[in-house]
Amino acid sequence: MPKKLAIIASKGTLDGAYPPFLLASTAAALGFEAKIFFTFYGLQLLNKELSLKVSPLGNPAMPMPVPVPSIVQVLPGLQGFATWMMKRKLKKKGVASVEQLREICIESGVELIACQMTVDLFDFKHEDFVDGISSGGAATFLEFASEADITLYI
Repeated sequence: MPKKLAIIASKGTLDGAYPPFLLASTAAALGFEAKIFFTFYGLQLLNKELSLKVSPLGNPAMPMPVPVPSIVQVLPGLQGFATWMMKRKLKKKGVASVEQLREICIESGVELIACQMTVDLFDFKHEDFVDGISSGGAATFLEFASEADITLYI
């Protein structure tokens, strides 16, 4: 019986997208059965068209090339600059894109589950999501998570 990995993805930012997809694709490569439950802002990661951003505001751990005082972080355009910097660094280091990692997960058999309550709450349309995902509620995910060897909230 394969090991099981259950992940709850609740963040819809560029930096929040990498952990669930990296961990799930790695787990699948190691022979785990893996499922990611996308809820609240994490549902953004299932959209066909991704427009993910990273914000230095409220994230003191974000490595910036120069220290940025907190007051400066609210200036218009800084979020776009931080996102551009992060994408540039990821590309320079040869890190796969979020879209590539998501596709690897789907191809590897990782089940991507859209939280139906959140879909209804935010009026998402299933046709806006990538193909190959499923839909379910908390009970559906908890049934799997209760038997998982590893459960992560990201």
